[in-house]
Amino acid sequence: MIVVSNTSPITSLAAIGYLNLLPDIYGTIIIPVAVYEEMTGLGYSVPGTIEVQTLSWIEKRELKDRLLLKDLQKELHRGESETIALAISLNADRVIIDENPGRKKAMSLGLNVMGILGILLIAKRRRLIAAIQPLMDDLILKAGFLVNQRLYLDLLRSAQEIDENQ
Repeated sequence: MIVVSNTSPITSLAAIGYLNLLPDIYGTIIIPVAVYEEMTGLGYSVPGTIEVQTLSWIEKRELKDRLLLKDLQKELHRGESETIALAISLNADRVIIDENPGRKKAMSLGLNVMGILGILLIAKRRRLIAAIQPLMDDLILKAGFLVNQRLYLDLLRSAQEIDENQ
């Protein structure tokens, strides 16, 4: 399975100590150079910085299609643009993006998009984690992850952690 990830899913999962869910679910994760540079070129460490430089299951790839990138950068940040362009050029099975503009653009281009909350749901269903609620709470508190209350409750229902009527 070919999976390309943007920056925030990696940094967010690393911030809460669950970066291992990515290889447990997908095996290898591919990141574009822009994502690598966003994480390593800041002059200070963000969650996941060491991991993208050292873990064998995270592969950095250079994007060849600069025309598509230029077009995407009219609407999106460099990291999101390269993530989407690389996913298209590799004919990726999945692209992992959390930010709404990037998700919408990726879906409009026919990509199969997954976000960090979907990853938590898969992990729960595969019994890689016992519950998603504590991890969602950690994402909010430790990683500054934004999730509206309706989506939060919908995910808890989907994970069968609260009653359908709540």
